[in-house]
Amino acid sequence: MEYLPAPAAPAQGHILCCQCGVPIPPNPANMCVGCLRAQVDITEGIPKQGTVHFCKQCERYLQPPGTWIHCALESRELLALCLKKIKASLSKVRLIDAGFIWTEPHSKRLKLKLTVQKEVINGAVLQQVFVVEYVVQSQMCEDCHRIEAKDFWKAVVQVRQKTLHKKTFYYLEQLILKHRLHQNTLRIKEIHDGLDFYYSSKQHAQKMVDFLQSTVPSRSKSSQRLISHDIHSNVYNYKSTFSVEIVPICKDNVVCLSPKLAQSLGNMSQICVCIRVTSTIHLIDPRTLQIAEIDGNTYWRHPFHSLFHPKQLEEFIIMDINRVHEKKKGAGAGARSNKHTLAEAWVRKTSELDTDHQYFCCTHLGHILNPGDLVLGFDLANCNLNDEFANKMNPQHIPDVVLIKKSYDRSKRQRRRNWKLKELERDREATDTDDERQYQDFLEDLEEDETIRKNVNIYRNADIPVESDTDDDGAPRISLAEMLEDLHISEDATGGEGAEMLTE
Repeated sequence: MEYLPAPAAPAQGHILCCQCGVPIPPNPANMCVGCLRAQVDITEGIPKQGTVHFCKQCERYLQPPGTWIHCALESRELLALCLKKIKASLSKVRLIDAGFIWTEPHSKRLKLKLTVQKEVINGAVLQQVFVVEYVVQSQMCEDCHRIEAKDFWKAVVQVRQKTLHKKTFYYLEQLILKHRLHQNTLRIKEIHDGLDFYYSSKQHAQKMVDFLQSTVPSRSKSSQRLISHDIHSNVYNYKSTFSVEIVPICKDNVVCLSPKLAQSLGNMSQICVCIRVTSTIHLIDPRTLQIAEIDGNTYWRHPFHSLFHPKQLEEFIIMDINRVHEKKKGAGAGARSNKHTLAEAWVRKTSELDTDHQYFCCTHLGHILNPGDLVLGFDLANCNLNDEFANKMNPQHIPDVVLIKKSYDRSKRQRRRNWKLKELERDREATDTDDERQYQDFLEDLEEDETIRKNVNIYRNADIPVESDTDDDGAPRISLAEMLEDLHISEDATGGEGAEMLTE
């Protein structure tokens, strides 16, 4: 007789599954994991697919109900945004772990691997891993809609300067670029005598107005127009307009001050030269080197105007020059410039070299002028001054010639200029040759004035090689130490294909 062996008893501390009979450690459900999962699905009710909205223009994701946020791929911010879409369904389970599964950059798919736990039959805790897939759909955000429309704006800043030269605007443009105040603009429009900045909110426009008032002498006023009104929610929709007027004085202008203002500035001469316009107007008396600064409030209380148009500059040649080392200060005289040298010069117009007519003048350019040099200036002796203060002056106190700046070969300076400036992207009117001439004047001013240069970002132009100074004619130049390297980001630097992720 053959005895069959008895069935193996379960190991000590194990029980048999009530469904399939497999030995398992004891648990409240008396079932193995496979049978328990077959009986109960703890992920039931949790959506396995979803949708995420992405704006291709600004590369932001929509966080319902109406917030757009920047999120990098596989970042904590993007993970939180995806989990919030199934937050209500996850309330019935315990979330243990969450992470991204890698997907192709152009697939427009985001996959989340979630690990959850839940108490099931008789208090047994079941853990399960599943995947939620999100489809990335393109949707333009409201801000980009406004930018594309170009006419939808809530506030506009109108910057105006009633002058024929744009030097102050070129300087202001570089300040805006340096401080990045153009980033919130919907549109920048250039018109004949100024710029218009359009914004989506009044706060951004007010920030621009405050910046302008702190950088250039100006005054402003504002108004608003009612567009719509909801009587049920008491909500008003306004369009605001800010008007900023910059003082009509530019660098190298010759001005005539009122007697009261000239006296308050230290008894300086009424005929002065504007050497710089920053947050104040910087004036110098070419006869005494006395300097003064006039802020916006003082200017609007005692306004004055330029006596000449920049096109009226004439070229003179220095026949003889004598530097004045000491000049007695008058009673109550103000501070004098240490960067200039007072000199007495005899000059002759280059258009009158066939005559013997010479002009005598005092100048503040004695530190850079020598006999035979060419210099630009204004002829006051042979002109009709149409100014209320100049017409009341004693003719003996009006100089025959006011010298402005030394003249150099412009074409040679342009060829050797190995630097460049950035410009604002704006809607331009048709440019003419006069605008190009004024822009070249501004570039020459940057080369000649170190104080203005400190407030401007100057970039090295790699297309123009650095020349030696063997053929230097003495024209001011900007050193390489003052230039910034213009940064160009290539596709390789941003990860090749990954740089174009979710933009198709």
